[in-house]
Amino acid sequence: MRRALSLFAAFAAFTALAGCSTGSGAVDVSNGGQFRFVAGTPAGTVIPAGERATAPGFSGTLLGGGAFDSASLTGDVAVLNFWGSWCAPCRVETPQFQQVYAEVENQGVQFLGLNVKDVQQLATAFVESKGITFPSLYDPKGEVALTFRDYPATAIPSTIVLDRKGRVAAVYTGEVQQDDLRAVLHSVMGES
Repeated sequence: MRRALSLFAAFAAFTALAGCSTGSGAVDVSNGGQFRFVAGTPAGTVIPAGERATAPGFSGTLLGGGAFDSASLTGDVAVLNFWGSWCAPCRVETPQFQQVYAEVENQGVQFLGLNVKDVQQLATAFVESKGITFPSLYDPKGEVALTFRDYPATAIPSTIVLDRKGRVAAVYTGEVQQDDLRAVLHSVMGES
């Protein structure tokens, strides 16, 4: 019986992690560290300005050291990407985020990674190996993700785009396609 339960637990963990690697969904990490697959959104859609809610405020420590407060995003369009070094889609999309970031960093757009449910040493190695130059907040307990409970930020990967007023302008669950992110950013950047 014990062996059967062990095999079932191993199979369940493998299935959840395999689901993360498909690129069509994400893994929910908000339930006390248990992994649960959730369906991904195929493309980001800009939320009409009149329907946007203000993003919750948050703060924490950056992976490279130093304090961060979300108030520093105000006035810029911001891309918040919730990721983990253990997440296969994150390994694909993070270098693509770096490419988009390099294109728009001088145009009033900030990128912030939010590393969740990870070991700091592994997260730092991931950022260094991928050549990521935008900052990442270290959030091992997923506390910042939980502040975005009205959005699927507890599913990894997830991406939230904020407008210049700090309101949620677009939400992605699962791997983000580079061209779609560019289109959403272009739209939000063009708003007055």
